[in-house]
Amino acid sequence: TQNKLTLGEAEPWAGTDIATLILMASLASRAADNDPIDLAVMDGLKDPSILKSYQQENYVPFDPVNKRTEATIKDASGKIFRVTKGAPQVILGLAKLSGSDFEKANQTVNSLAGRGYRTIGVAVAQGDGPWIFQGILPLLDPPRPDSKSTIAQAGAYGVKVKMVTGDNVAIARQIALQLGMGANIQPASELFSGDVTKGQIPLDAVEKIDEADGFAEVFPEHKYAIVKILQQNGHIVGMTGDGVNDAPALKQADVGIAVSGATEAARAAAALILTAPGLSVIIEGIAEARRIFERMMSYVLYRIAMTIAIMVFVVLASIYYHFFPLTAIMLIALALLDDVPIMTIAFDNASVPPQPVKWELDRVLVISSVLGLLGVIQSFGLLYLGDTLHHLDRPQLQTMMFLQLVAGGHLMLFVTRTRGAFWKPPYPNSKLFFAIVATQIAAVLMCSQGWLVLSLPWKIIGFVWAYNLVWMTVQDIVKLGLYRVLDPVHSWKRWLFEPLRVSMTGSQKAVR
Repeated sequence: TQNKLTLGEAEPWAGTDIATLILMASLASRAADNDPIDLAVMDGLKDPSILKSYQQENYVPFDPVNKRTEATIKDASGKIFRVTKGAPQVILGLAKLSGSDFEKANQTVNSLAGRGYRTIGVAVAQGDGPWIFQGILPLLDPPRPDSKSTIAQAGAYGVKVKMVTGDNVAIARQIALQLGMGANIQPASELFSGDVTKGQIPLDAVEKIDEADGFAEVFPEHKYAIVKILQQNGHIVGMTGDGVNDAPALKQADVGIAVSGATEAARAAAALILTAPGLSVIIEGIAEARRIFERMMSYVLYRIAMTIAIMVFVVLASIYYHFFPLTAIMLIALALLDDVPIMTIAFDNASVPPQPVKWELDRVLVISSVLGLLGVIQSFGLLYLGDTLHHLDRPQLQTMMFLQLVAGGHLMLFVTRTRGAFWKPPYPNSKLFFAIVATQIAAVLMCSQGWLVLSLPWKIIGFVWAYNLVWMTVQDIVKLGLYRVLDPVHSWKRWLFEPLRVSMTGSQKAVR
């Protein structure tokens, strides 16, 4: 929400008028604390100067356990009385309302909650006498304009957002529906019937917590327990908070996030600290983390595939053809030209996977190995054509294979950089694209002009490029097929590759 409260139309109880109800609530407030509820209540006074006729003898600020404030007041005549304001269910309990009075007050709270209002109850006690219920004040705290879209985007990224609030169930459900989060809001009092601090959590609560869209009437220890249970159910949990009472849950969460304006305790316990209002930056962080992961995957796939393509080809060609297909200077030039586009992968435009990503060694090894072996077949095919079709001598064959590995290798980078077809968005970043263009121009000039290598006719250079473009398409089709076959949603693929993943990488955590 915006955390900017405005006072709605007060609901005074029998024998109390609206002005008196707001005055009593203001006397149970303290402007110096800059509490949003206190400020909203005091702004409702028609004549704020009336507070000068009263003196606060003692003041007990709000805390998340008692969920109310209390003040001892002396009026101009010297009369002492106490005032309190806070969560309606707490104030109703203090005033010991029962029967039809309780039902009426509870119905008022639920009716206001259905319209999006948070509510506070107000009570007064003369001296040490019993508390007398004064009425209900509705407060409107509308959601931030970007909250609904942020939550929707989180869902699109496979991140389930759950609301955790101290408000009652009705208002929590209303806000959740406004934000498109669902209406399954669980009251903490029903989930945690025992002592949470001693781990007394009912078995059925675990399933309810997993399935809930949010939690209402929550105390600090409940927040910690909710995070802990979700983690025990195998979830990676991020938690946002701003108060001292949020610190334990922020510390326990895999990613504790202190929002803008959080207390020092919350900031100290959190892993991330937001400096601007709103939660949309969290979604931006998720998207950027997944882009970084995709760039890393692109690099790893390319590096393994290219290593296989070069090493296996060179070794087998040396054995079968009895000559080294690359000279020492060609190997050095190949390494230097290869480094240029690799350095620009960090700037590449990467897609954002719709689900949390994790390191899957089986997929990496299979895809990179298959692409590498295709590269070996590709190189042998060109070597065969150069020998039998174009009748090139061995120095020219070496130059042709140098051009093949530079052109074919860098075209393979276009294949590995995305999970989709290479001609579809996201398109390569200009730095990566022009780095590859520059290295290809350098390699073509070397081979055509005879710089450090024996020169080749332009028709052979054109043939090599056409050959590599065809193979680039073949590699991309194979890559698409492999991603489809290795999709982890299929149970038989999990059965086939899970032992390999567990034995080589151990348990993995999703990047969220």
